[in-house]
Amino acid sequence: MTTSSYQMLSDGVLVKLHIAVILFGISGLFGKLIPIDPSLIVFGRTLIGSIVLLLVMAVTGKLKSLSMTRQTLVDMALGSILAFHWITFFHSIQVSSVAIGLLAFSSSPVFVTLLEPFFYREKLRKLDLVTAMSVVAGISIIFPFSSIASESGIVQGIIWGVISALLLALLSLANRSRVQKSDPMELTCLQNIGAMVTALLIMPTSEWFLLADFSVEIMALGLICTTLPLLLFLTSLRHIKAQLVSLVLCLEPVYGIILAAVVLSEIPSLRTLLGGAVILIAITVGTLSSRSTTAH
Repeated sequence: MTTSSYQMLSDGVLVKLHIAVILFGISGLFGKLIPIDPSLIVFGRTLIGSIVLLLVMAVTGKLKSLSMTRQTLVDMALGSILAFHWITFFHSIQVSSVAIGLLAFSSSPVFVTLLEPFFYREKLRKLDLVTAMSVVAGISIIFPFSSIASESGIVQGIIWGVISALLLALLSLANRSRVQKSDPMELTCLQNIGAMVTALLIMPTSEWFLLADFSVEIMALGLICTTLPLLLFLTSLRHIKAQLVSLVLCLEPVYGIILAAVVLSEIPSLRTLLGGAVILIAITVGTLSSRSTTAH
């Protein structure tokens, strides 16, 4: 492959990665567009996602490799963490705003950094602690503790968003070892199925009929904001360095906030933007430093 051809391939894959991150960012808007219990949203999202992924695996011949083994059950069990991650994420947005939910959720890489040494016996660096404290500082700017009585919606949004970030971090750490033993698409499919079953078991049965009322929105969430970006993301991992992928993922809150402003007219306050900037800069610097150290 010539240099120009390789550059064109890299540019095309990078565009796909940005599209995937934009679509991931759009998913936050559905917390407002679908005003129902988050467990119902997650059930609909994972039902559509699971069906499409199974169809893709059937077409590509990967479905034949699926079998009910202990590892399969473990992967599906991890889907429960995925379910609660999405439930708390949507709840965060419903009680506050898309901006608050996305920025609080963006703290997930910090939890990964802090917990990784305990999972994999890796050394915790001083810069990692500085990054974590910087994220806390950014959250403090968004929500001054002096406002805890007057702005309960914001504090609830931050708390649920941070819980969502922690759950995603735990899932990411668990998947670090699982992905070495499983095909990424197979792993994603099984975890989607596990998340679907979990959401089905906990969602309020008296509100099932609401799924029909928002069937179009849930279909869009499952197809356009779950399955499509996932496939684009998995494709990009084969051609782009992990460092660049991590940096582009940091843009998810940025894309989501911009789209929320355009679609929902949710204009974040200057305080939210300032705190968000501190959080994103801290995570970006921490990501760059972490990848640089790994490369050496």
